[in-house]
Amino acid sequence: MKNYSIYDRRLLGKSIFFMISVGAIIIFLLLSNSLVKSLAAQERERMEIWADATQRLVQQEADTDIDFLFSIIEQNNTIPVMMIDEDGNILEFRNFNLPDAGRRKVTPHDLSPRDLKYLTGRLHRAGGDGPVARIAEHNEHFMRIEVYEDTYQYIYYEDSDLLRRLSWYPYIQLGVMIFLAIIVFITIIYTKRAEQNRVWVGLSKETAHQLGTPISSLMAWSQLLGEYGVPSDVVTEIDKDVHRLSVIAERFSKIGSIPELELEYLNDTVERSLDYMRSRISGRVKIEMNLDPTDHGVRISRSLMEWVMENLTKNAVDAMGGAGTLTIATGMDKGHLYIDVTDTGKGIARKNFKNVFNPGFTTKKRGWGLGLTLVKRIIEEYHKGRIYVLRSEPGHGTTFRIELPTYTP
Repeated sequence: MKNYSIYDRRLLGKSIFFMISVGAIIIFLLLSNSLVKSLAAQERERMEIWADATQRLVQQEADTDIDFLFSIIEQNNTIPVMMIDEDGNILEFRNFNLPDAGRRKVTPHDLSPRDLKYLTGRLHRAGGDGPVARIAEHNEHFMRIEVYEDTYQYIYYEDSDLLRRLSWYPYIQLGVMIFLAIIVFITIIYTKRAEQNRVWVGLSKETAHQLGTPISSLMAWSQLLGEYGVPSDVVTEIDKDVHRLSVIAERFSKIGSIPELELEYLNDTVERSLDYMRSRISGRVKIEMNLDPTDHGVRISRSLMEWVMENLTKNAVDAMGGAGTLTIATGMDKGHLYIDVTDTGKGIARKNFKNVFNPGFTTKKRGWGLGLTLVKRIIEEYHKGRIYVLRSEPGHGTTFRIELPTYTP
């Protein structure tokens, strides 16, 4: 259960990191939106002052300081604004970037047809069709000023360029942050995998090297045992085990280098890989073979594929506690050759379908949890195939499926 907690803690850590990141993003957006709303409120206040100055200028009482009012109106060089009458006719405008006139000051009478259409379109997009008085009641960008008794004009304004840019800035910055985070994440994952590959290769090469000397010594001792009168059947069994060690050393030596793939028959490879395991599996385990009558050809490394089958077989036997039914099936599905290894053991929870291939993941009290990691590497990197949990149900068993590309001459 200890190894389960490792992955549970890792999942918990990822969840906490994700929630903190989401929380930080939400806070960042809220603060940015608060700033934008504050600036929008300031522009609203400026336009209220501008509207009041315009109204006072139109009414022109005796004590009105006309120069002061004109200075207030002229100070607005950033906020697009237009004045319209109750019928929607444009009376005055400023700070709009017109298609033909640009920001050059022109009167409504000097507008080109395209400029007039542009301003009318902006006005309609803001308030839609209908009487201006009704639109102004529901749109905060419209202000009403009284020109004469029961005669009104309306001021329509838009956010300044600065405010519009600021409103988009948080989302642009957020997009850049997410993009950089993805790049950093991919870089870390790639670096981590590269380091893992170097560890795998170094460990495998060193293991093969360390096994080489004692294996050679055991071969020499095996020849001497016969001369010292040790029974031949004992010497034969020792030779088998020494040969087995040589095969294991050869397998480790191939990790990290591109193995030479040879044309083999799938059924024959599966049966041959089980020959070694049959005598080493409990008699309480029943082995069933459901092999495709057509023995398809496939390009594989025989020694590495036998290693894969031995690992899967051992795992299946361990999952059944040394008693149950082990079923090996082969066939063709959707253009791929497959090998199914099915046991009647304790099964795997769905959340761990992918975790079982991670280094260190195991449900055994003893073990390193590297067998399925090695199997996945051999199948996917060296044979360009795929291995995954086809189906599993806790308490009822598991099926691992290996998919291999078909042989094309």
